[in-house]
Amino acid sequence: MSIKIGILGYGNLGRGVEAAVKMNDDMELVAVYTRRAPETLKINSDAAVKSVAELEKGNEDIDVLVICGGSATDLPEMTPKFAKLYNVIDSFDTHAKIPEHFANVDAAAKAAGKIGIISSGWDPGMFSLNRLYASAVLPNGKDYTFWGKGVSQGHSDAVRRIDGVIDCRQYTIPVPAALDKVRSGADPELTTREKHTRECFVVAEDGADLARIENEIKTMPNYFADYDTTVHFISADEMARDHSGLPHGGSVIYSGTTSEGTKHVIEYSLKLDSNPEFTGSVIIAYARAAYRMNNEGMTGAKTVFDIAPAYLSAKSGDELRAHFL
Repeated sequence: MSIKIGILGYGNLGRGVEAAVKMNDDMELVAVYTRRAPETLKINSDAAVKSVAELEKGNEDIDVLVICGGSATDLPEMTPKFAKLYNVIDSFDTHAKIPEHFANVDAAAKAAGKIGIISSGWDPGMFSLNRLYASAVLPNGKDYTFWGKGVSQGHSDAVRRIDGVIDCRQYTIPVPAALDKVRSGADPELTTREKHTRECFVVAEDGADLARIENEIKTMPNYFADYDTTVHFISADEMARDHSGLPHGGSVIYSGTTSEGTKHVIEYSLKLDSNPEFTGSVIIAYARAAYRMNNEGMTGAKTVFDIAPAYLSAKSGDELRAHFL
């Protein structure tokens, strides 16, 4: 029996999730739900395209709803709302607000007898797991996370919400000197500003106040205020020519000791041609977990920390032990 997937939102991430479903034989995409007029939306599969109003009725025939909204304003409202009706999963990535978001989704999902997985993707998500694994194995140590160089979908979306902005690509760039120090095992004390810079390429509306937009970007809490940020205003043609791709990646590096003078460095890294397609692939693995866990009677909000790896794979326990253990 196929796991029936619904997608809410059909931007870059929604298309990435759609592509991921096609790669998994135990899943089928039942419908894409949109706030736009459904007849205007063309998708890359044979799934139905429906209004979000249909989803809000609570009787859609789906096993897991993948919510592909932005973390700035969409997910804090959407995920708790739909956790009252369906098993849900999102990629909420505003790290400072994860505890609050978890609590809201947990209350909604428990009341409905559903599962709500939040903050699934690669960071938060796969990187989170590697920070946890390393700190559990080497309790006397320190973790460092570097992102990029690559396009951050969440930060780009946050800039696009600013009045007067038509489009944005935001690149996160590791500071090379900081990266080298960490890899050497030097255990440096690094501020947020010392680890990364941010670079924004912005298409603004004609006549927009560019100084105001730049100031709003650079002072935006949780996104840019703690970083050295450069803002470039470019044309739509330049955006299409130079910034059409969505690459990303990064590393989690952990340095720790097991005895005096005995040091270990653990590194987990990703190099991604497509941030949304990879993120969609992670989400779909955790959507499988949501379906299985709810079928076993589990409810409430979950993160990657709460989910055993075997729930992610379409392979049986025998197959996992034979091929991966």
